[in-house]
Amino acid sequence: MHNSTESAEKAHLEQVKRKLNEALERLGGRVRRYAADIQVQKIYMSEHRGEMDHIEKVSARSSAEQSMRSAEAVVATRKRIQKLIRSPYFGRIDFSRHGAGESLPVYIGIHAFSDEAVKKHLLFDWRAPISTMFYDYELGEAQYESPAGPVTGEIMLKRQYRIREGEMEFMLESGLNIMDDILQEELSRASDDRMKNIVATIQRDQNAIIRNEDAEVLIIQGVAGSGKTSIALHRIAFLLYRFKDSLTSKDILIISPNKVFSDFISNVLPELGEEQIAEMEMETLARELLDYKYTFQTSLDQSSALIENGDDAMRRRIDEKSTVDFLARLNEYAAHVLDTRFRAGDVRIGGHLVPAAFIQRMFKKRRNLPLVGQLRWVADCVEHELRVRHHYDITAKERAGIKSQLKKFVSDPALRTLYRDFFKWMGKPELFKPGRNSSLEYADVFPMIYLGIQLKGLTGRDPSIKHLVIDEMQDYTPVQYAVIAKLFRCNKTILGDENQAINAFSSSTSGMISGLFRYAECVRLCKSYRSSYEITRFAQGISPNSELVAIERHGPRPLVVACSTAKEETRRIGRAIDEFRGRGQHTMGIICKTQTQAEQLHKAICEDIPNVHLLTSRSSAFVQGVVICAAHLAKGLEFDQVVVSNASDKNYTTELDRNLLYVACTRAMHELLVTHIGPKTRFISIL
Repeated sequence: MHNSTESAEKAHLEQVKRKLNEALERLGGRVRRYAADIQVQKIYMSEHRGEMDHIEKVSARSSAEQSMRSAEAVVATRKRIQKLIRSPYFGRIDFSRHGAGESLPVYIGIHAFSDEAVKKHLLFDWRAPISTMFYDYELGEAQYESPAGPVTGEIMLKRQYRIREGEMEFMLESGLNIMDDILQEELSRASDDRMKNIVATIQRDQNAIIRNEDAEVLIIQGVAGSGKTSIALHRIAFLLYRFKDSLTSKDILIISPNKVFSDFISNVLPELGEEQIAEMEMETLARELLDYKYTFQTSLDQSSALIENGDDAMRRRIDEKSTVDFLARLNEYAAHVLDTRFRAGDVRIGGHLVPAAFIQRMFKKRRNLPLVGQLRWVADCVEHELRVRHHYDITAKERAGIKSQLKKFVSDPALRTLYRDFFKWMGKPELFKPGRNSSLEYADVFPMIYLGIQLKGLTGRDPSIKHLVIDEMQDYTPVQYAVIAKLFRCNKTILGDENQAINAFSSSTSGMISGLFRYAECVRLCKSYRSSYEITRFAQGISPNSELVAIERHGPRPLVVACSTAKEETRRIGRAIDEFRGRGQHTMGIICKTQTQAEQLHKAICEDIPNVHLLTSRSSAFVQGVVICAAHLAKGLEFDQVVVSNASDKNYTTELDRNLLYVACTRAMHELLVTHIGPKTRFISIL
């Protein structure tokens, strides 16, 4: 058995680090040679530009560009080696292949590394086929899928390590709880200002999702704290590794809820050695599709209006536009417009008549084309009819005349008019209610875009996207998913938690979403890792979920503190901030129900306490320290400690309020404080 003692393991670590440092030195030499070569090429081109013909210039530029690409590849490899020197590997299995005799050690790290001198793998990438056994099996019979087929054998030994800055902090011997021991230790650590990779603690069910390479549309329904976003990002890293010849980071797009969340997750893929992936908010997609011609309310504005104003008529409008039935009515209306927007008449050219019935028939043959394409097709048909039936060749002027006559048969109102008339056609004109300066309600934006795709030929900005990731899936409506299906005809990873909808009037369930996509595969993540057992139980009292399984990591019980006045509540929160800063933790979230309440509390706290940050819809980064935000901006984030302010029965009363309170409490990893003025909210059932 290889390296059977801790001293032998430490000696092995030093040997691996020595090989890595030797490789780093070689790579440094290559970088210097490339830099010198590129400099020579630049000098030569500068000094001889006047003497070079076009072909020589193109060749010289091509050579310089190739040298640059090669140098960039070496620099990227050097960065990976530098990362490996700090932490070369986190796991090991000794696998004895059936019929092969002696077992061989497989050390698993964030990247692969080989000893070029002896052509031997020293480290295996966590995404490699053989590495999946580390996540899926304990000691005993095991197998993995190689390119040549399944490989069976036996795991003889399994170990896990923590190596930081090149030093082995601990080593755990094989056992049924090896992953749980490491996981518990990792979950107990203070949070950071960025989401981190979880390669050392991936669980078996998570591993199956990450390595699913067959699903065209994978829908991940995960409870709060189940790690679904991290798993989705690790899945992207796996797919980039698995399909490296056909998939790059430029082929992937993430639709995320806001810029703060995008910043929070921005560290994961670079940590895994992959380039950052483009991200976009739904509002940005809408503005691009509408060519910036319309103003509209944002999703956060809509949520804030619902939470703060309690406008029942607005709720009814949003509710109506957030159903599968509403999408069906849009399709019916689009079909109606396609059938009625063209009323053909006779066309006369050079004394010859092409009858209206022929023209109408030709128009319907291409009813799925954009209108411009339909008219072009009909004009060609008319010209062909004249040539074949009447033996008449038209002139360029007559060709223009045909197009001019055809346009007179068309009813082509502006997109906004088409959308407004849709509600008249439904018999519900009151559902369309623009705001000031004709600004659209957010609930109207994507239904109008959907009609634009159907009737005006609106198209997306980048048809080359090969994989789309959608986070917070529950906050998008069937119409939004229908738009996504039209624009992005590619594989998708869709994730979220239907129990964390911040707008109960426009949320979607995993079942509803799967019904909108062909070949969708649904998976569920029920184990919650983020919060301590006590915090998870507290949150379950607010919004019970029979599927949720709380990990047994214990911590302080949540505190529910009654305050007599707003000033007393502010002082109590101030004391919590002082205690937090004295403990050396990294992040504290003070979460309010609404943005207005967050702004008021921020102003009150900052009178006495410095360096408290306020998150708004315009914020672009997640910062360490103390943060105040509204619940709808806290989604997807996590904090060492959370304070939920003003959790009174007067403030949290509706089912939407219940969801917001649940979201706020489930952001806490280690400690939770809930304050209230007057009776506490009815949703808090345990202390």
